[in-house]
Amino acid sequence: MRLFGRKDADPSPGAEEALGLFLFDAVNDAIAAERALKVAGYGVHLVAPPPHLRAGCDLSVALERVEHVGAERVLAEAGVHVREWVNDAEGTASVCDLVTTVDFGDWLMVRAGNMKIVVEKATGVIVNTSGGGCPDIPYLNLALVGRRLDEVPRPKDFGYTLCGLMLDRAYVEVRALLEVDGR
Repeated sequence: MRLFGRKDADPSPGAEEALGLFLFDAVNDAIAAERALKVAGYGVHLVAPPPHLRAGCDLSVALERVEHVGAERVLAEAGVHVREWVNDAEGTASVCDLVTTVDFGDWLMVRAGNMKIVVEKATGVIVNTSGGGCPDIPYLNLALVGRRLDEVPRPKDFGYTLCGLMLDRAYVEVRALLEVDGR
């Protein structure tokens, strides 16, 4: 399975080592960039930039350096603002993929990073979200709690922070565990 580069590109040994990063001023720009590049067929990953390039809760998009120019064109056409391109991805860290679950009998809690979602198993109704200190979390909580998993959009589609992204990871996992179709 290819992790980086265009899906239709020929894989070459060691290509994953020649990574670069798009850096952004805002997390929502990184999320929009990931979405636009994936739609265009690029294999990209959201990562935390190296410590010397961080300005807080940053996200960057990693991809093969050889794909930089084409990917930059896609982002410009999509209206995504890129702060800068860096030819070296050394020192990046993957966004927390640690997901844990706790079964409370009638309810299932899934945690991704510092974000949690609790769902009533019998109905699929979201009974709680918690964690994080990002400004979109109260909005996401209001939009999700009290509604069924199959009737709400993904938090990633209307959140705009790293906390929102982690809540999305928990949301995707709880849907898979409860075998909710779609998305």
